[in-house]
Amino acid sequence: MPYVIASPCIDIMDRSCIEECPVDCIYEGERKLYVNPKECIDCGACEPVCPVEAITQDRRVADEDVSFVEDNRRFFVEVLPGRAEPLGAPGGSHKTGPIGVDTPMVTGR
Repeated sequence: MPYVIASPCIDIMDRSCIEECPVDCIYEGERKLYVNPKECIDCGACEPVCPVEAITQDRRVADEDVSFVEDNRRFFVEVLPGRAEPLGAPGGSHKTGPIGVDTPMVTGR
C-alpha cells in the first residue's frame, strides 16, 4: 500500500486530499478517510495538502500509527458493518460517494 491515512484524520476529514488525488483513490468513511491500495499510484499528491499530516507512505508511518497500514487495507477487503460485500476496488470514490461506515478499529475509538 503506497499511502496510508492514520489517526490524525479521525473526526477531522478535511478532504483536501480527495480533491488533490489524480486517480480518485481516497474514500470517505464515517469518521476517517482511506486510501485504496489497489488504486493508489504512489504519486504523493495527497500528502502535502493534508492539514493534520495524517497521510504518509506505508513504510514511513509513525510507530504509534503502524496499525493503520493494515486497517486501511481492511476497509477495502473486509465486509464493513451494514454492507453486504467488501468494497474492493470500485474504480474511484466519485463512483461510490461516501461509504458512511468505518473499520472496527476506527469505530472503537
